[in-house]
Amino acid sequence: MIRRLDILDSADDSITESEVFRLALQQSMAELDCIGGYVHLRGPMSALRLVTSAGLPSSAVQAWDMLAQDAGTATSRAVDSGEPQWDAPDPADGSLLSGTGRIAVPVLGRRRTIGVLTLLTGSPERPPPEQWDFLRRVTEWIIERLRRIPTPAPLPASGQETPMVGSWDWNIDTAELVWDDAAMLVYDTDPADFGHSVESWMRIVHPEDMPGALAAAERTIRTHVPFEVEYRVRRRLGGWVWTRAAGHAVLDGEGNTVRVAGECWVSDVSPTARDALNRALRHMSDAFLAVDDHWDVTFANLKAEQLLGSDEDAPLPGRRLWDLPALRQVPDLEERFRGHVTTDRAVGFDITLADTGRVHHLRVVPVPGGLTVYLTDVTDERRRETEKVETIRAGAERATRTAELTSALAAATTTQDVIDAVARGVLPPFDAQGLLVLVTEADDRIVHIGSVGYPQDFLDRMSGSGGMEVSDDNPVGRAVLTGEPAFFRDRAQWLSAYPDIDRTGTEKHAWAFLPLTTSGRTFGVCVVAFDSARSLGAEERTLLITISALVAQALERARLYDAELNRSRELQRELLPRRLPDLVETTATARYLPAGQSADVGGDWYDIIPLSAGQVALVIGDVMGHGLPEAATMGRLRTALHTLAALELPPDEIMGHLNEIVAGLGPHAYATCLYALYDSPTGTCTVVRAGHPPPLIVHPDGAAHYPHVTSNPPLGCAEPPFETTELTLPPESLLVLYTDGLVESRHREIDEGMAQLAALVPEVDGESLEKLSDAVIDGLLPDGTTTSDDAALLVARLHALSDRQVASWQLPDGPEAAGEARRHVREQLAAWDLEDMAMTTELLASELVGNGVRHAKGPMLLRLLRTNALICEVSDTSLTMPRIRRASETDEGGRGLQLIGALASRWGSRFNHAGKTIWTEQALPSCEGRENGFTGEGPAAGTAGGGAPA
Repeated sequence: MIRRLDILDSADDSITESEVFRLALQQSMAELDCIGGYVHLRGPMSALRLVTSAGLPSSAVQAWDMLAQDAGTATSRAVDSGEPQWDAPDPADGSLLSGTGRIAVPVLGRRRTIGVLTLLTGSPERPPPEQWDFLRRVTEWIIERLRRIPTPAPLPASGQETPMVGSWDWNIDTAELVWDDAAMLVYDTDPADFGHSVESWMRIVHPEDMPGALAAAERTIRTHVPFEVEYRVRRRLGGWVWTRAAGHAVLDGEGNTVRVAGECWVSDVSPTARDALNRALRHMSDAFLAVDDHWDVTFANLKAEQLLGSDEDAPLPGRRLWDLPALRQVPDLEERFRGHVTTDRAVGFDITLADTGRVHHLRVVPVPGGLTVYLTDVTDERRRETEKVETIRAGAERATRTAELTSALAAATTTQDVIDAVARGVLPPFDAQGLLVLVTEADDRIVHIGSVGYPQDFLDRMSGSGGMEVSDDNPVGRAVLTGEPAFFRDRAQWLSAYPDIDRTGTEKHAWAFLPLTTSGRTFGVCVVAFDSARSLGAEERTLLITISALVAQALERARLYDAELNRSRELQRELLPRRLPDLVETTATARYLPAGQSADVGGDWYDIIPLSAGQVALVIGDVMGHGLPEAATMGRLRTALHTLAALELPPDEIMGHLNEIVAGLGPHAYATCLYALYDSPTGTCTVVRAGHPPPLIVHPDGAAHYPHVTSNPPLGCAEPPFETTELTLPPESLLVLYTDGLVESRHREIDEGMAQLAALVPEVDGESLEKLSDAVIDGLLPDGTTTSDDAALLVARLHALSDRQVASWQLPDGPEAAGEARRHVREQLAAWDLEDMAMTTELLASELVGNGVRHAKGPMLLRLLRTNALICEVSDTSLTMPRIRRASETDEGGRGLQLIGALASRWGSRFNHAGKTIWTEQALPSCEGRENGFTGEGPAAGTAGGGAPA
């Protein structure tokens, strides 16, 4: 018996009303060895409705589906009397169950009997007292578990836009129940079969849902809370459908419920989901309350009932929020609630419950139709916060001093800066009067590098001409050798440790010797001295040791700063062009400014690369970050770019190869780059940029603008192909390339800086590019401006070839093309007064044309350019690039390129939009390049300028 009661008690709190009755019936049948049983619930009036049965076929219990209270059966008598009843087997009963006795035990609520547990036993004997006692305890368990079942959370709103809604009205005094036509349809009931009584409604409700429905009705009648329940009803054609009913109590003048009226409709909400939500809210760890618009509680979970004082006579639902037992003692709670909940936003505040003294955070969240209230116990959290505040307050002054000293040491760049920072940050807080900093040199001797509060004659005697030897017979040497601090509170303690060391010449009476150690190596000692005896506490000693570590790091940086700065500047000079090339196509100058006072090298770079046929590449880029790795990346990109440009690849392909190089350096490697290919014969400039600011174009008339150049992602994260933009620029235009460090800073957005640059360049006399560059630097980065990023500037004046310096001819597709080519060369060189170069140039042109006739199809183009050299080009439609090879004695071909290499200063090939171009270059006679380069058309080659890094 005890075992079965324990089984009942072990049921978790999530079971429903129908599960409570079913479990109680099953355990009772097993304990009394009964053949069957059933449970009836009493309706709001007198009818009894079957809610569950076990061990019996449905045909056997069908007659007991609805029982009148005056039916005379053991079940009815138990309800009427409130006492257990026994009916012995009736031999005259000819039914299937004629030989069974009936045990009926009432389920007693607070005010009346709410139901009956009936068992069918095969024994004709009345059950013994211990079995009656067991059944009584089972019914007590039923009542106890029903009271623990929470008030259901408010049901979610219907998802249907226009559900069919019926109306109902139930008179409590007369037991009359009225449904309108819509309610008849919702409950699928024929008006002719409807008896206008509660029993008519009870007959169609599913037995498993009847306990919850009756409990909701009882709750509304007793506490006047809104009636809201969901249950299944029987369809006339078979099956069940979920419906919902909602209503309210109508009270008389004395506050008693006389009617309950409301609406009903077919439900479209999953009961399973609602039950899961109900259980989750019921058993959540925080206290949870649902409150309507009038501040009345409509739902409370288990934690809220335990915390806020729920009891049997006055459950939480239906009570005003601030009238709950535990909240009633919180001062000004109603005013705080009303004052906080003035908007649709969630608010929260802490309250202390008087009966427990614990602190809870109360959070109020507005929801449709009311509020939800959460209470979380934050006592331990608030206590920890208070302890943390006290700890922080206790160490606030120490932390402030350390932070100030740390900032000062971080900003220090020289040894004297470090000494001054320590003097300001250490001596006053510890009421010290002396500071002495000593370090070891390469010959293992100790020298002092700074002091405060010591006379010069003492310092001279202490250091001598070459410093002190590192020895453990003095506190300085011992601190260096052991790396451990030493503290002397007075002269007596000093003399006890070092009786042979004379301290005359100084008025100090107490000392702290703090080793300066970085990376496990002690390289010096910081001595803090006091004019009077001073005993340092454990916390003060710990703080001084911590400070000495900061000082050691700052001193190490300061001593390495100059050497590192010099090496960095030298590396930067080596990585950037020493001077720009002298070219007839461009006149250019450049500037480079490192970032602030940092010793780190930057990643900004620029370059001008002369190519064939009057073409020149102007490049500027920026590797993200500062330091040796970024400088190495910049060097790699410069080298790679020179190699790729020498191959005369298109700008977009060059950028694609650079992107692969940067991407191969790691996931965090990025660089920006702008590559401009200027073609002086045509005056066109093909620009491709990867994450870099656009170029500034300044026309000869002074008009400055930023052309629209398609922007591609930075190198390292781009996906080829790269988009290029072709610009046509008037001769003598200025092309201004720059990095973001020139136009962007903490105090200036990049758009603002670019606008300032565009306004500044036209105002300066552009005849001297050196003066122009200086004016741009002074205007954008005036003296005293500290930049966090390095900056590069490249300014180039673009020259164009005149028509008389370029000649081109279309050649036929056939062997006769070579002869025509030789004729055109002779005639043009005669016009240029270069007859001495005619024979060699004819041979070169003939060889190039012959190569095209042999390996290509279609017409060819012959072009001669006269710049500071004589360039001969042949273009054909073949994409096969020539390559030089060693021909054997029996080979008929393979010697043409060797001949070209021998006759020309240099030669090469490049792809074009229709095929390829093979070119040769020959040096002009010594005077031709100067006298005939750009006479009357622009500066000669000798006037091209090149600027070194600033």
